[in-house]
This record gives sequence, C-alpha cells and structure tokens, in this order.
Amino acid sequence: MKKNIFYSSILLFFIFVFTIFFLGLDKPNFYKPKEVKNKNLQEFISKELFSDKQFSSKDIIENKNFTLINIWSSWCVPCRSEHTLLMKLSKKTELNIVGLNYKDKKNNAIKFLDELGNPYSKNLIDPDGIISISLGAYGVPESFLLNNKSEIIRKYIGPLTIDNISEITKIIQ
Repeated sequence: MKKNIFYSSILLFFIFVFTIFFLGLDKPNFYKPKEVKNKNLQEFISKELFSDKQFSSKDIIENKNFTLINIWSSWCVPCRSEHTLLMKLSKKTELNIVGLNYKDKKNNAIKFLDELGNPYSKNLIDPDGIISISLGAYGVPESFLLNNKSEIIRKYIGPLTIDNISEITKIIQ
C-alpha cells in the first residue's frame, strides 16, 4: 500500500512538472514592455560621432515632422542586419533618422558606417549608455519614433523589420 502511494505521488509530481513545462512552451519567449506612447523625450546633450560638435536633443528634432532615434553599435550583430532597412528608409522618405552610437569605439563605429553606409542625418555618441537608459532602452538595437513635439509615439525593441518600416512609413505620410 505504501509503495502504491509512493509511486502514485511520484507519477503525479512528474505529470505536474510536465504540464508546467508544456504550458510554458506555448507562451512567447520575448519581453515586450508596456506601450510607450506620447511620453516626452528627456532632453539630452551629446557629441556628434564625426565632428565632436555637441548637439542637444532639441537641435536634432526641432523643425522636423518625425524623427527616428536608432540606438546602435558596431559590435551588435542585429544592428548590422537592420542597417540595410535603415538605408532604404533614409533613401525613400524624408524621415529624420538620428543614430545614437551605444558604448562603442569611435574607430569601429566609423568603419561600420563606411562599410555599410550612413543612413543618419546626425550620429550622436553615448559612450557610457546613460542617454540610452534615460530614453528607456534595454539594449541594442532599439528605435524610437518621435513627432515634432518630442513625444515618443513608437518604440521598437530589437532590429527593425520590414513590417516596422512599413508601419513607420504609414505614420510619417
């Protein structure tokens, strides 16, 4: 009788564990934070990658209908894959695309842009990651679409996709 109870409890335990794991596999494994809409961009000042001239966030957004801030780095493999989409977006729209180079070496960042092209109207540097964190970024690449009032209207975590580019194009037209 004790053996039956022991084996039954072990069997129930394994069925329970199997069920938990099976249900867990059915859920998506990516994290998506709450929608970031109409959050105002915190003002920041950063140096430009090529000229070391300082720019404020107001300088890069002022008088532009829409601005896409793209956080990227030369050591980031997904940044490399999304770069061709950024190049196409910069050529087919009047969108103000601003690069924010995250924790990167200046020479590596310049080499990356020389090799793949430069879709950015301005390319600012974030050597310690403070600006990216204040924007609400979790890593690279991430992109923020802003209107002319410095309100974040979309946030894209991870590399931009063709669907993201289509959505951005519809919003800015």
